[in-house]
Amino acid sequence: MTRTTIHLMRHGEVFNPEGILYGRLPGYRLSELGEAMAGRVADVLADGGHDIAHVGASPLQRAQESATPTAKRFGLSLMTHDGLIEAGNEFEGFDVNRNRAMLAHPKFWWRYRNPMRPSWGEPYAEQVDRMSGVIRNVLHSEARGHEALLVSHQLPIWVTRLFLERRPLAHDPRSRQCSLASLTSLTFDDDRLVGLAYWEPAGDLLLAASDMVPGTSSADLAGTDERE
Repeated sequence: MTRTTIHLMRHGEVFNPEGILYGRLPGYRLSELGEAMAGRVADVLADGGHDIAHVGASPLQRAQESATPTAKRFGLSLMTHDGLIEAGNEFEGFDVNRNRAMLAHPKFWWRYRNPMRPSWGEPYAEQVDRMSGVIRNVLHSEARGHEALLVSHQLPIWVTRLFLERRPLAHDPRSRQCSLASLTSLTFDDDRLVGLAYWEPAGDLLLAASDMVPGTSSADLAGTDERE
């Protein structure tokens, strides 16, 4: 029996002073704090004796920058996996983080016609399918029998966890347990999932974060570190 662990990492804090919902837009890089978060994850994995044999990331800049320190610490090439990309969202480019009231404007109501899918963005099921495809491929790569770090984004990671825990994919965004630079760790015996753990290697840096996405603020994060 071969044991493999795949860590799904959410990227670090992004430099986004305008509060834009940046989604898949290019050019959004890590803030200085985000760079520190990425470095902390690399240090914890390397100094903690983790056996990282594969490092991959979403093609978006913030994910690539978050994965780079770990790839360097373990002497690995950084691989790009398109299936790890952020969820598509029709509100991309709006400053919704600063002005959430705009979402209540009648011109947007038609986008809320099916929140179970959701109708305003990439369907949850499609996110799970592409994330699962990357996980399966990495599970049968050089990471087999070792560990891998895959850097993605909050929503794709969270709906993948919901799927694995056999919970409904439709959810309240405020319930997401996927803070900046957190790890959702999946442990497999051969191809069978035998464990899921959530932890925050950069947890002490989160209180300084200004990112306003649910699952990021210090209030959201109180008492969320859990290992199963």
